Amino acid sequence: MISFPNAKINLGLQITGKRDDGFHNIETVFYPIELSDALEIIIATNKNFQFQNSGLIIPGDPDKNLCVDAYNLLAADFKIPAVKIFLHKNIPTGAGLGGGSSDAAHTLILLDKIFSLGLGQEGLKNYARQLGSDCAFFIENKVTYAHERGDNFEPLEINLKGFHIIIIKPSFNISTKEAYSKVEVSTHKANLKHIIQQSVSSWKSNLHNDFELSIFEKHPDTSKIKEKLYDLGALYASMSGSGSAVYGIFKGKTNLRNFSPSYFCWEGVMN
Repeated sequence: MISFPNAKINLGLQITGKRDDGFHNIETVFYPIELSDALEIIIATNKNFQFQNSGLIIPGDPDKNLCVDAYNLLAADFKIPAVKIFLHKNIPTGAGLGGGSSDAAHTLILLDKIFSLGLGQEGLKNYARQLGSDCAFFIENKVTYAHERGDNFEPLEINLKGFHIIIIKPSFNISTKEAYSKVEVSTHKANLKHIIQQSVSSWKSNLHNDFELSIFEKHPDTSKIKEKLYDLGALYASMSGSGSAVYGIFKGKTNLRNFSPSYFCWEGVMN
């Protein structure tokens, strides 16, 4: 069975407080985009679990991939046989695009279907939350206002259909741990749900990502990418999540040749 785990961008991201459990409370809007990986899961005829990946390089130990974690999580509660997982990566890692979380969520969805576990959306979300704060978003995969740890959701209506989006990721990655170690709690406390309902052209002045201040200081290339996107006519540009990818929202197509060939560049149309 095959699935295509998609990426997301963050429309605004506020750090609203530090939690007693060591995590941070946030406010953000997750917006799914068409940039996607390819994921296939089949039952292992030799009864040996296997994980293989291709495409963009995934750093770290393959046995610690979130797809593997998702399988192990369900295998601990259900008597499911060994499977072979094939993952082709198109979504860059360390980018703030949620690729790993999406892969994990789609692994849960495929396993639920293959083995008729009957988990339903809420059951899948409960397992996904154990894998990462934004994993549960990819179960429903709809525009969502997320708060607390980023895993408490409210549906949100935003119509960006037809706008073009460009994603630029420089050659370096930014780990979530690194990003959170430098970020400060937001002092402006903007009404994110209100701002997001305004015109896209108004977002430049009002919609902010709190990670940008510390990330731009340490990695000035990310700031330069954002500036260039505005120079090219972006209605709105922002770093996604904790970076390092930066996106711009445009009325029409834009020439990606303006960016370094060492950067990951992708253009799509919003749904």
